[in-house]
Amino acid sequence: MSVRDLEPKAMWNHFADLNAVPRASKKEEGVIQFIMDFGQNLGLETIQDTIGNVIIKKPASSGMEDRKTIIMQSHLDMVHQKNSDTDFDFATQGIDMRINGDWVDANGTTLGADNGIGVASIMTVLSSDTIAHPAVEAMFTIDEETGMTGAINLDPSNFDGEILLNLDTEDDDELSVGCAGGIDTNTTYKCSLDDIKSDSEVLSLTIRGLVGGHSGMDIDKERGNANKFMNRILYHLHSLVDYQLISIDGGSLRNAIPRESTCTVAVSSSNTELLKAEFEKVTDIIATEFKTIEQNVEFSIENTTSDSQAVSNEDKVKILNAIYGLHNGVFRMSPDMKGLVEASSSLARVILKDGDFVTQSLQRSSVESTKGDLANTMRSTFGSMGCAVTQSGDYPGWQPNTDSEILSIMAKLYEESFGEKPKVKACHAGLECGILLKHLPEVDMISFGPNIRAAHSPDEKCQISSVKKYWGFLIDTLQLIPTK
Repeated sequence: MSVRDLEPKAMWNHFADLNAVPRASKKEEGVIQFIMDFGQNLGLETIQDTIGNVIIKKPASSGMEDRKTIIMQSHLDMVHQKNSDTDFDFATQGIDMRINGDWVDANGTTLGADNGIGVASIMTVLSSDTIAHPAVEAMFTIDEETGMTGAINLDPSNFDGEILLNLDTEDDDELSVGCAGGIDTNTTYKCSLDDIKSDSEVLSLTIRGLVGGHSGMDIDKERGNANKFMNRILYHLHSLVDYQLISIDGGSLRNAIPRESTCTVAVSSSNTELLKAEFEKVTDIIATEFKTIEQNVEFSIENTTSDSQAVSNEDKVKILNAIYGLHNGVFRMSPDMKGLVEASSSLARVILKDGDFVTQSLQRSSVESTKGDLANTMRSTFGSMGCAVTQSGDYPGWQPNTDSEILSIMAKLYEESFGEKPKVKACHAGLECGILLKHLPEVDMISFGPNIRAAHSPDEKCQISSVKKYWGFLIDTLQLIPTK
């Protein structure tokens, strides 16, 4: 059986068509044209705004003309991430999907269910002759994953809808009515360089196999951060062995918990065995601490070569101290909504190459003041070692509206359909709703979706039975949209 044979068949086929199109954030020309062609081929009003968002409008089904117009919204881009040993070109290849029991995943890469299932759902409603629905304004935004520039630059004049269904959450028993805002902290520092000492051996230190995941949705799961692990190792070695630091390459994407890191050091031949022994000792400690969470983590050390210089000992100490003292993970839990992470930070990227030290991190919070406090923590930590600090991409959170009309309708429907109450939650991720609400302040918004696990990582997977449940719930919701 292939993914195209799964039910609901029309939706899974639209998802497969979408996944054949490369759609990395900021490289969405192909998928924008794909969606434009889709709408135009259906004979529907199809618009591309100035930033690149696509809007497709479909009139109400017969008998539903008096219902409120709904906006159905998902983002076109996906996180492109693969395992280091996976041979795959995201620029030219479609996602290689697989069925594993009740789940669909991809062969060594991200799946793109975030947010491809939402996009495919909207495509199915637009292309169907049998699904009854009110007037639909489909909003396909761009660049959600790396800056939300589509949502930020949205032209609100293209919309008349009164209710917005955001199809971009990852638990089928939840209705989301709030989300975190975020801000990126990027730093740079120019290190002094020294030649590699004579009679030195160059060693490569590697971490791989961490679980990783979404740095918002998964930040409270206490998963290992490869950048923090590597710094812990280097800090330990520095206390016992005189080595030179040459390079670091850790993490991949700003919104993914880093799974891998590689570091190059030089050490005198007389201290090589001591350094290797201490590496094994500290990595055994880390593996033991995280054995219930990071069961597949691998640490390795091996001889290599390098033509580069090392950073000065003074700058090595500055780097190790700054990263060690840096907050990573949950910063504060919400005192108002049980179980909600209010604020967090994730050190996503650490690069040291030819003396250029660069970091990327992302701070999130559902409370603007806490977000600012956490951002200042990052700025002061890196600033104290002399880094140039740039903070950008600031976007607002979505304040929960527990009096929402669509929330009341969908919560009642969920309980009637599944015999239990849904979890009404705010999520610790950067949904576009907070930004869209700035453009469309009178629109009633809600977010929901099927079970998706390990988004933003090559372990990403989407549950087949959950998609079927979510799809039925979505179709039933369309029948209950209130009159104008």
